[in-house]
Amino acid sequence: MNYQTLLTELNDGVLEVTLNRPDKYNALTHEVSREMMALCFKAATDADVRSILLTGAGKGFCAGQDLSEVSDRGESYSLRVHLNNSYNPMVSAMRRLEKPIIVAVNGPCAGAGFGLALGGDIRYASEKAVFLTAFIGIGLAPDSGVSYWLPRLIGPARAAEMLFTNERVSAARAAEIGLINRAIPHDELMGESRKLAQKLAAGPPIGLGLTKRALNHSLGVTLDDHIDYEGQLQDIAGHSADYKEGVAAFKEKRQPNFKGK
Repeated sequence: MNYQTLLTELNDGVLEVTLNRPDKYNALTHEVSREMMALCFKAATDADVRSILLTGAGKGFCAGQDLSEVSDRGESYSLRVHLNNSYNPMVSAMRRLEKPIIVAVNGPCAGAGFGLALGGDIRYASEKAVFLTAFIGIGLAPDSGVSYWLPRLIGPARAAEMLFTNERVSAARAAEIGLINRAIPHDELMGESRKLAQKLAAGPPIGLGLTKRALNHSLGVTLDDHIDYEGQLQDIAGHSADYKEGVAAFKEKRQPNFKGK
């Protein structure tokens, strides 16, 4: 598929996706969200895609909503409808995609772009990156899943502080409070992110997909419900050829060759 706002490259199971509006700091438009959704749907059924690495072109990761797309729509324009037609299904598609998504935050990350980053599974960030919720700065409430993920990642009090004050958070601070997994020297960001993406691409696709399903399920249920659900997922994994290969490789003291079957 040809994309207008994304660059894609598939190598050894890793689908590298680059937001490609560098002159706008990769600000989001309806077209960007539509193409991200399409990419997630295609990747879900493409056996050659085993992990996804998402980053931004140029100096920024994503500045959030391109305000030129929504600022002159008039009072009757519904931001809720806009979200339901763009960012909400985009973030949901990322979470439903049962393949690991690594986000390499290469620069400023704000607003709905912050929500995009939080929609991934693992976040690495350049030491040049800064995180900004941005919504309150223009008189808005959070969207794109930001107020869902933020308190779960850094706790309610820190989330409130970031959202209420529009505090700029450095990559080092983001790593310290658990907002990202690692802060990395800028020139090493993509190399380290690709190493992780390649490692996950070599893992068991069924097991990784079920693990992501388990993590998603755990966010809104009781312990008893969830451990029963874990058992259901384990039944699926335990009947896979990958499980048999993993056990055989362990016994033979070699690296497993997982095929996603």
